[in-house]
Amino acid sequence: MLWVFFAPYRPILPPPVAYREGTLAFGGGSLVTNMQRERITRMRGEGGSYARIAAALGISENTVKSFCRRNNLGCVGVVIASQAEGSICRRCQSPLTHIVGTKEKHFCSDKCRMIWWNAHPEAVNRQALHPFTCAHCGEHCQSYSKKNRKYCSRACYGKARALRHE
Repeated sequence: MLWVFFAPYRPILPPPVAYREGTLAFGGGSLVTNMQRERITRMRGEGGSYARIAAALGISENTVKSFCRRNNLGCVGVVIASQAEGSICRRCQSPLTHIVGTKEKHFCSDKCRMIWWNAHPEAVNRQALHPFTCAHCGEHCQSYSKKNRKYCSRACYGKARALRHE
């Protein structure tokens, strides 16, 4: 018997998109020129939508979205600084910047938020704690966010199940 082995199939891929001077290519191969980059940045700063920018520049809306996300231009133009009461960081007292249409901030950064909550555990609102009595051992316990819990542990559940099947 004759055995013939073939090399694994490897498809021939086209060469990568060539980068031209002053252009930037994204995943689909769309090219954004320096002039388009400047106009996207300016139009987002003025509050222009992705669709309006794409139509004005004659490029794909997804290309504009990708460029904006990669350059942190997602919410440009809609950021307002609020100096109302309570618009300072709870920990470091620095002024906060609020984004229109989102819930109010209480901290300037994740670092300040974590430090403050670790220093103030009593301020955590634990409304989802529900008291119950274990159906097997009779111990009084609290369940987090599960109102119909019956057993205090997996061990009690297993013992109660074993008793039922005897």
